[in-house]
Amino acid sequence: MPEIKSVCVYCGSSSRVDQKYKDAAVELGKLIAASGWNVVYGGGRVGLMGLVADSALSSGARVVGIIPQHIQAREIEHNDLTELHIVDSMHIRKQMMVDRADAFVILAGGLGTLDEFFELLTWKQLGLHDKPVVMVNINGYWTKMIEAIQHISNEKFMRPEDLTMFQVVETVAEVPDALRGAPVERFDPSTKWI
Repeated sequence: MPEIKSVCVYCGSSSRVDQKYKDAAVELGKLIAASGWNVVYGGGRVGLMGLVADSALSSGARVVGIIPQHIQAREIEHNDLTELHIVDSMHIRKQMMVDRADAFVILAGGLGTLDEFFELLTWKQLGLHDKPVVMVNINGYWTKMIEAIQHISNEKFMRPEDLTMFQVVETVAEVPDALRGAPVERFDPSTKWI
């Protein structure tokens, strides 16, 4: 597996969530920094996103934020990052985040986090990247979605081997080992339709 230098974190921007999710975000920022990795994320200063960034920065990591202008205009961008890129659209933001990261971690989040997670899986399924994806299932937050993905496979709308495109861990502490030990698999996109 290629060396991990930067980890992209997808997570919620809400600050109204339970403290356990906030604690997980802070812990993840510290662990990424302790692993010698940089953070790539959506560029916000609010919610779990801001907590990951602040925690990683205070622990010595470089943090790169990528935020669309229409969100930045609402003044929620993080102004103390190592780098902040303001881009024209969500599409550009998502592409830059994938391009600048060597691995991905999914914390608890809302529709935007789901969108990013499923796009990552779709791109991996189509052979557009082969980078590790680890989902942190804090307090069973993602359990029903994981069951839904299993159902999709059971009903043959997805190949069984596609279930290995991401790993699930129950705690943030498991993330570094999961990323380092992720299988490097190349999927033949042509088999998606056979």
